[in-house]
Parts: sequence; structure tokens; C-alpha cells
Amino acid sequence: MKILVLNCGSSSLKYKLVQMPNSQILAKGEAQRVGPPTALPSNIIHESDNQSITITKQMSSHPEAFVEIMKILNSDSTKTPDAIGHRIVHGGEYFSKPTIITDSTLEILNKVQDLAPIHNPPSIKLISACIKSYPDLPQVAVFDTAYHSTIPKHAFSYAIPKYIMQKYGLRKYGFHGTSHEYVAEQAANFLNVPISRLNAISCHLGSGGASLCAIKNGKSIDNTMGYTPLQGLVMSTRSGDIDPAVVLRLLTMNYGNGEPVLSLLNKNSGILGLSKTTSDIRDIISCLSKDNLPESKDKLAVEIYLWRLKKYLGSYLATVGNVKAVIFTDTIGESSPEVRFALCSGMQCFGMQIDYNKNITLNKYPGDVSAPSSKIRILVIKTDEELAIARKTYQTLIAKN
Repeated sequence: MKILVLNCGSSSLKYKLVQMPNSQILAKGEAQRVGPPTALPSNIIHESDNQSITITKQMSSHPEAFVEIMKILNSDSTKTPDAIGHRIVHGGEYFSKPTIITDSTLEILNKVQDLAPIHNPPSIKLISACIKSYPDLPQVAVFDTAYHSTIPKHAFSYAIPKYIMQKYGLRKYGFHGTSHEYVAEQAANFLNVPISRLNAISCHLGSGGASLCAIKNGKSIDNTMGYTPLQGLVMSTRSGDIDPAVVLRLLTMNYGNGEPVLSLLNKNSGILGLSKTTSDIRDIISCLSKDNLPESKDKLAVEIYLWRLKKYLGSYLATVGNVKAVIFTDTIGESSPEVRFALCSGMQCFGMQIDYNKNITLNKYPGDVSAPSSKIRILVIKTDEELAIARKTYQTLIAKN
């Protein structure tokens, strides 16, 4: 079975065609700069049969990007998918496992789309476009929130009246679950321990969103994100944790209109809001390392970013207990030795010590960058959400039959 995985970002569409059950990658790529025209044109980078091509094409929406991707795949009869798997960021209270997409599934997804305003709406439009163009292809939704269904009640509950939580479904859901689960399994294999005995902290540090996951005996017991992906760490454009009174003040200033407040906190805060120049922490760290950046808000942005990370890492080390590994993954976690070193430095009191040389010279994944004396292994593992989604899609469809 050939499964096409679609991973819908706010302005990108990653895809991977996977032959199951042997997990062979037949093709992969990414449609970039999807949406309104930008300084550089939108394009598709496509890889297949050990070749890479770049196709420049204006794509104003994710459905348009999907059409262009299918043109590429359909040009080769061996690359025609038998099913489609979708990454869905938020499933609300309704979905705790991968689900075959039906009309009722779409109805529920529309109901909860505001819980992940950057990701869910384009994903829903994309699913509708897929159904319209390929009505006979089975489609499966795989939810970022599903892995976190094991978070205990005392960790997912907010300290507000119970009846309000129950009436409106106000609770922590947690996100990046597909990635956290995948790298946890990879870490268990690397350390040669059963996943059921793995205690770890997974640091999914993306160039956009980011979260930490506390993993005990292979299961998620907490995640830094909450009711929506806005809570937790400082991210590229999201504020992360903030005093609720700040939100109330912002609402008052906007005469009770929540839309500009949500937009500010989700799209114009975080690294972008602090620096005013970039949403990517790597740009600022690069400047700082060249000693050409004066004392400024940009340096402050780095300090705030790392401070929040370190606070959560320390709290999760204490919460999980007997941690075997701290895992770094996704764009920044995998490619920024500066962030890894800054986060792990001074953590000897927890039994964790990073090796400076291993960290800066790492070129093989999975990799161990911990010092020989470190009781906690510091691992760098490449995430592969698309492969994980392909496997879950296949398992779901096989179970149905």
C-alpha cells in the first residue's frame, strides 16, 4: 500500500509517499511559501529516485499546492497513492487515536478548528480538496493531541471551576504528539531499552512551534502546550506562557474584540515580537556568535527563549524522575548546537552534562552528545512525523479491513 502523507503547516505543505508495510520512501518534498506572494516565489522541492527538482509555481492555498504535488506524482505511474494520511494538530476531546475521515469527522474538525487557528483551518481545507479530487481514496487523520491522551487528570486540569472545564472542554491537550512519540521510540531503540521502561524529556524545538514532553514509562505525562498550541515555550511568533491578566488588559484595550489579541499572541509575538526582525532564533544566535550585535532586544530575545526552555526542562526532570535521556529534535533541536549547549550547561546537579566537542561536531543521527560522566544521555534524533503518520494510517486501514 502506497500512502501519501500530507503535513500541513501555516505556509508550507510537506509530503511523503511511503510504501507500506516496509516503510520505503518512494518520494518526498515540500511546497514552500504557500499563500500570499512573498519576496521569493513559492516553489515545490521534490525528491524521488535519488534526484531532486525544484518547481517554481505560485500557490495561493494548500489545496492549490496539493494539486501541483499530485501533478508531479501522477507523472509516474509507480508513484500513485492508495491512501492519504493527514497530520491534524488538534482533535479536541473527540479524537484520541487515528481516525478514518468521513463527513462526520469533518463536521467535528470544523467545530474545533479555532483551537489551533494557525494549523487546523488550512488542514480542513486541504482534506476537503483531497476528498473532492480523489473521492475513492481512503483518508486518515492522525492527531498531534492523541499521544497526550495519557496525561493524568491532575496535569491536564486547570485551576478553574470544574463545571466550566467540563462545559467548554477547557483542559490541557498537548501537541507535537506524533513527533514526541516517534523520537521516544527511536531513543528506546538507541538505548536498547523497552519503550515501556523509557523515562525521558523530549524537546521538539521547531523553527515555528516548540514544546517539551515529559515521558514516563514510554507515555506522555505532560506537555508544555495546553488547551491550544499557544501555551508554554517562547516560539517563533507565539508568546507562550503569559499572565491571564495581560490577556484581559489586551482585550480591554481592544474593546472586547478577541481576534486582534489572538493574532498578536499567535502570529506577532515570540521571537518575532521581541526582535522585530526575525522569527527564527537561529538568525539571532548567528549574529550573536559573530559579536556584531550590540546589547539590544535581539539579545534579550535569546535570553528569554532559553530561560523559558530551561525552566521547563528542570521542572520536567523533577516531575519524571530517574530520567534516562533528554532528546533534542526538529529543526532547531537538530541543527542548533548553540541552543543545545546553552540549555544543558549548568545542569550537573541533575546528573546531566553535555560534551562540548561532541555537540558541535555531531553529524550522524541518532547521536549522543553527553559527556562520559553524564548520568542522563543527551540525544539528538531526527524526527520523522510523516513516516510515523504513514505507519499509523496503514495500521488504521488494516484494522478496518
